[in-house]
Amino acid sequence: MSRAHRSTRSTRLTAPLAAAVLLAGGFGAFALTAGTAQAAPAADAQDDFNGDGYADLVVSAPDATISSKAKAGYVAVTYGSATGVSPADRKLISRSTSGVPGSAVANERFGTTFSKGDLDGDGFSDLVISGGKAGSVVLWGSASGLTGGTAIPGYGQSPTTGDFDGDGRTDLALFAQQSVAGDDPTDATATVWKGPVSRAGAPTATLPFLKSGSISGPVSSTETGDINGDGKDDIVAWTYSGDGVWGNRLLLGGGSTGFTTGWTPAEGAGTVVGTGVGDVNNDGFDDVVVGNYWSGDKVQLAFGSASGLSEDRVQIFDQDLPGFPGVEEEGDGIGSTVSIGDVNGDGFGDIALGLPGEDIGDVYDAGSVALVPGSASGVTGAGTQTFHQDTAGVPGVAEADDQFGISSALLDVDGDGHLDLAAGSTAENDENGAVWVLRGTASGLTATSSVAFGAGDLGAPATDAHFGSSLR
Repeated sequence: MSRAHRSTRSTRLTAPLAAAVLLAGGFGAFALTAGTAQAAPAADAQDDFNGDGYADLVVSAPDATISSKAKAGYVAVTYGSATGVSPADRKLISRSTSGVPGSAVANERFGTTFSKGDLDGDGFSDLVISGGKAGSVVLWGSASGLTGGTAIPGYGQSPTTGDFDGDGRTDLALFAQQSVAGDDPTDATATVWKGPVSRAGAPTATLPFLKSGSISGPVSSTETGDINGDGKDDIVAWTYSGDGVWGNRLLLGGGSTGFTTGWTPAEGAGTVVGTGVGDVNNDGFDDVVVGNYWSGDKVQLAFGSASGLSEDRVQIFDQDLPGFPGVEEEGDGIGSTVSIGDVNGDGFGDIALGLPGEDIGDVYDAGSVALVPGSASGVTGAGTQTFHQDTAGVPGVAEADDQFGISSALLDVDGDGHLDLAAGSTAENDENGAVWVLRGTASGLTATSSVAFGAGDLGAPATDAHFGSSLR
């Protein structure tokens, strides 16, 4: 798995989420079963805020009420350990948290998007949280976890970390918050802060964003990776171009001259809700996987190369792929969330796909997640696994409109060298939301010792919070 290119999906919620009823007892009734402790944990450093070798999971609840302000929003960080994540070891972060700049504002939806990376170069990953028009906020990693809070005024949408100039240091791409409306949106204000970034909020330098022109429309979310193998991270940005149309845009890292643009799946398609970046075929170039929820329930896998991406190097598949459990049905939403990472340790990036519209038996839109193994030829379907709330070992029961799998992330929360899967359902428990974590093994994912928790288990605001909207 290449440097910090195991990408995770910050889900785009493009359709209303129906309410669901959580089984009696809540997630507090589920046992958090310990796994086998590892002597030498070694999670991806990008995911590790306290440097203990275990990945830390970040969960957003953008519609939560904070300090009596509706939809002010917060994020919850659950720290990893030899036994995985536990609601008992967490940090809640909102505009009302001590040390965090600003104050809770109604409809700000603090934490809608966020990014991880070691901005100040001290060996601990930091967390950059979107904060709407007020700008973003950085929480700094340390041996005791995330601390402090530094404001980044004016850039409150989709903060994105990566080594965009290829110097080995983490940079920060920033976008101004914009309203999604109209047929002809204004160009997005964007910049790149060259790392290291000081804890006072000062970059080493400010780099131009694009080599020429500007990025049009609001940027809702991003994924990063080195698609052309030049040592500079690239960005796939989900942007609004007007008239109700969304689409992906590929920005190739260019260092001091700014990003250049290239082709990527679903440019201006207006239909995509999930994108992931990672090396599926283990050729040293990160690939782009796009779910196509509203247009035929297809997934597109575009292979990276020295020349970037090309329409001639695309694999298209759905649930009819041989070895894929289940039956392809309209509305399943395959790829509404996409995460890529090497779960089984064979060197190939595996693709986690959310299917929030999947029917489980006669239970409509209960939702599921699938893990499709990567290979030298892309995906074959062999060894694909699917999980839902009626899978033995997964806490809960499948219920109509739960939309399990609306969000996902792959990260090694127990430090055993295998990425674990976090999956969310924002509709669970009357739209309070919940998150599940399934363990990774040498043979893929397992439901054994899986855990589930909601906002209430963390002592966090829960009512209509949509806890689990984004995971990373």
